Order: sequence, then structure tokens, then C-alpha cells
Amino acid sequence: MTVGRRVLFAAVCAVAVASVYAAQPVLGQIGSDLGMADGQLGWIVAAGQLGYLVGLATLVPLGDLLDRRRLIAGHLVLAGAGAALAATATRAWVLLVGLAVAGLFAVVVQTTVAYAAALSTPEERGRTLGAVTSGVVLGILGARVAAGALAAAWGWRGVYVVLSVLLATLAWLLLRTLPPDARAERVTYRQVLASLRGLFRERLFVSRGLIAFFAFASFSALWGGLALPLAAGPWRLDTAEIGLFGLAGLVGALGAARAGRWADAGFASRVTGGALALLAVSWLAVGQASWSLWLVVIGVVVLDFAVQAVHVSNQHLLTTAHPDRTSSVVGGYMLFYSLGSALGATTTTAAFATAGWPGSSALGATFAVAALAVWATDRRVRPFTDAAGRTRPTPSCRPSAG
Repeated sequence: MTVGRRVLFAAVCAVAVASVYAAQPVLGQIGSDLGMADGQLGWIVAAGQLGYLVGLATLVPLGDLLDRRRLIAGHLVLAGAGAALAATATRAWVLLVGLAVAGLFAVVVQTTVAYAAALSTPEERGRTLGAVTSGVVLGILGARVAAGALAAAWGWRGVYVVLSVLLATLAWLLLRTLPPDARAERVTYRQVLASLRGLFRERLFVSRGLIAFFAFASFSALWGGLALPLAAGPWRLDTAEIGLFGLAGLVGALGAARAGRWADAGFASRVTGGALALLAVSWLAVGQASWSLWLVVIGVVVLDFAVQAVHVSNQHLLTTAHPDRTSSVVGGYMLFYSLGSALGATTTTAAFATAGWPGSSALGATFAVAALAVWATDRRVRPFTDAAGRTRPTPSCRPSAG
């Protein structure tokens, strides 16, 4: 795994995931152009998210069946086609179809993560996952800033034209630079899906999935609701100023790439516990949005660092435990991620309407504490049963690392 390959994998993840989140800062422009009512704008974001959720269950497992180099390239091209359809849409339903297609094939992110893990030696897998996950974070948070700037210059359609071109270019680069991914063993799609279902009977998979579920619910509680107190008094920030808080989150999240090295050293379990504790504490600072923006910035940096450190360590443990089916295990794990993100986004606004930002902050902290409780409970139970009913030790870290 060379530095160049890590950069390419990170770029694929950043651009692909950006196709799901790019609509958020330009919803007003899209609605005005296509004549959509404010109450309908939520479907623009939901279309990509729903497509992504379907892709996690149906497309990502294909990585354990097919040549991943060709699969990733094909999915990039199809995601680009969805973005191009969105860019040329003159009716709302055409736009939604295009965004759903782009979201469906944006799950190339998880196939890429799995492929990067499979190409890495056990000693460098954590470092690789840390670098590639940084690309995902760059796409999620950077898409908001980049889309706003592109839309200001070329309109919202320009955002999707650029995405389409970038996705096609990355597909070409990937085919030119990566080796073929030949498969020695022939398995069927039915067998791959059965293997995915079997993961839900494994203690390691379920516990790490639940940790991700609550951690990303906490993450989404922040980003799904932070604009509300910042747009209100006493700050009354505009959308461009609110978007800059994404840069603070980016700083914290990129710093979490270091967690991969700690996982390689055998400290994945301790990284998870420490990061979850930081996640809970970060809400003490984030909750002060009514009187201190600096505390909010500090809290955002710590929160994003903590969530991404948990994410890297989770994927390290799962791909190490299942090196022969990294695509299935990453795709299944990301189902927890998506459901947790949806829970956080939908509940934080309800909490804000009822109890203001202190209510949203208490909700986010509760999710963090729940994730920490799952981690602590799982550490008390050493043996776990795999999908075949065998009992074996948890591969969470070396014995000396606890």
C-alpha cells in the first residue's frame, strides 16, 4: 500500500460521499429553480440517503464476489451518471431520481475502504484505514463548503457537473493505476448475502455496530441541529458563516487518522473507550452555543476527532477479524452508521423545538454515553460466538493492550 494509492483511495471516498451531501447548502437554490415548496426540500437530501442505504445492503457485498478494481470504477461511473442527471433536471422528480442513483452507487466508498484494507498488510491496515477515512470526512464536511462556493459561481447545477466529471476521472485513474483483483474462490451472490446475515450473530460485529450506531447518532445530533442556535440570537449567523464550522470539524476528524496507527499497535479497544469518553465530554463545550462560539469550536473539534477515531478503530477490528470478506463486514457495519445518523438528525430538531439547544446537547451526550456503555459491557465478555457457532477470543487487541 503506497502513499499514492492511499491518496487515490481517499480521493475516491471524498468525491463519492460528497455526491450525497452536496445538496445541503444549496437547497434554497434548487427549490427556487424547480419550483419546490419548502416542505418538499427535505426529499432532496432524503433521496440520496435512501439510495445509499439500499446500496449498503445490496451493492457493497459484491466486493466479496467480483474484481473490486472494476467494481469500484463501474460504480464511480454510475454515480457520475446520477450526478449528471441531477445537473440537467428540469423537473423535481428527475432531480430526485438522479440523486437517488448517485446515492445508490456512492456506496463505492465502502467497497473502497474494504479494498484498501484487503490490500494492506496487517501491520499497516490501521494507518491505511485512517488515511482513507480522512477522505470520507473530507467529503462529508468539505462538500458543504465547496458546494456553497461552486453554487455562488455557477449555480447549483454546476455543483453536480463538477461532481460528475470528478467521478468519471477517478474511475479512469483507478483502472490505470491499481492491480487486478483476481478471486481464487468462486462464491455466489446468495452465499455472500447469507454471510452478511450471519455477521449479525457475532458478538464483535454487533457490539461494534451498536457503538457506531450511538456514536454517529451523537455526531448527527450536532450537525443536524447546530445551525439552529447559530442562526438564532445573539449570533444570527448567515449560512456561509455557519458553514465555516465544518472546517473546525474537519480539523478534528483529520486528526483522528492517527488512531489507525494506534490500532496497528494493538490499542484499538483503548482508543475506542478513550474516544467515546471524549465524545461525551465534548458536549459540555458544544452545549454553550448561547454564549460562547469559541467553546463551540473547541467542542466541535473534539467531537469530530472522537467519532472518527471510533470509526477507524471499529473498521480495523472488523476487517482484521474477517480479512476474507471485508466488503460484507464493512457494508453491514455501515448499516448501523446510517441508521444512527438518521436517528440523530431526526431527534435533534425535535429536542431543540422542545428544550432549545440544551435539549439537543443533552440528547447528543446521551447517545455518547450509550455508546460508551456498549463498549464497557462488551469488554467484560471476552469469548464471543461467530456465525458458525464457534467460540473464539475477541480479536479486539493484544492481551497486553487490554
